[in-house]
Amino acid sequence: MQFTALEIGLLLNGTVEGSPEAQVNQLAKIEEATAGSLSFLANPRYEQFLYTTQASVVIVNNDLVLTEPVSATLIRVENAYSAFSVLLEKYNTLKLDKHGIEQPSFIHPSAQLGENVYIGAFSYIGPNVKIGNNSKIYPNTYLADNVTIGTDTTLFAAVKVYFDCVIGNNVIIHSGAIIGSDGFGFAPTADGTYTKVAQIGNVVIHDNVEIGSNTTIDRATMGSTIISSGVKLDNLIQIAHNVEIGANTVVASQTGISGSTKIGENVIIGGQAGIVGHISIAKGTQIQAQSGIGRSITDEGKKWAGSPAVSYASNMRSQVVVNRLPELEKKINELEKIIAELRNISI
Repeated sequence: MQFTALEIGLLLNGTVEGSPEAQVNQLAKIEEATAGSLSFLANPRYEQFLYTTQASVVIVNNDLVLTEPVSATLIRVENAYSAFSVLLEKYNTLKLDKHGIEQPSFIHPSAQLGENVYIGAFSYIGPNVKIGNNSKIYPNTYLADNVTIGTDTTLFAAVKVYFDCVIGNNVIIHSGAIIGSDGFGFAPTADGTYTKVAQIGNVVIHDNVEIGSNTTIDRATMGSTIISSGVKLDNLIQIAHNVEIGANTVVASQTGISGSTKIGENVIIGGQAGIVGHISIAKGTQIQAQSGIGRSITDEGKKWAGSPAVSYASNMRSQVVVNRLPELEKKINELEKIIAELRNISI
């Protein structure tokens, strides 16, 4: 992929300062760029690199005043950072723009594929699967019976989606994620063993969701495990059966959410948090990393921390006390000595 400064300037509605025919074929940091690179300068702390960079084209703010000559062609825009973000998105879109059906792959005759769909090599597309327009299924992906995939959705390599699960539009699922594996359901018996409880529900993922690598979302025992629109899940998250996650909630890596818990909209959950089952988390709740949530949170928009979790302010006060424990221990030992001396004097 190769573009000229003029083409990029037109895309960004910017002004080219230098050679409009300067060509770029890669993106790079301004301090690391080589010939043929496109970079940007938004933070004044990096201005020194503008005068030494080997980049062919650099995007800068309109109000930047040069103090030395530059060898690169400049594209002046209103906001260099935002403009470069647009280019990153365009670049990523072009890089991931795949079409057609690669071989070997298996597509059941009853499967329905939309227009402009990509199926990567060694993928398995099962009976009655439906894949919407412009969706991409990367190699080694498994879609079981009756799975539905919406439009403009991307499943990267080695994603596994079990039977009957539904995935919406504009969803991104990264490599190694497993959608719809059995929930952790076992019934104890009189002899101390466990009988498996069949998990006959599914997982429903709404539009504009992104799911990180190696995250697992269990199917419901009955009904659906639900991931609402706009949810962002990091890598290595476990979501148990019948969990419901509200719209635009964000969950960081290594969090575990136990069965049948309901999480509200716009919740933020830090990494390695643990949440017990059969509780609810109020809208707008913020949970600090490594917190343990053992009961329902009913007040909206509050911050929680610690294990077991308490209000964020209470946790911070407790941390101050904990940090003073060595000092307090020393004072207690001194007081004990004084008390012992006083007792000896009184005797």
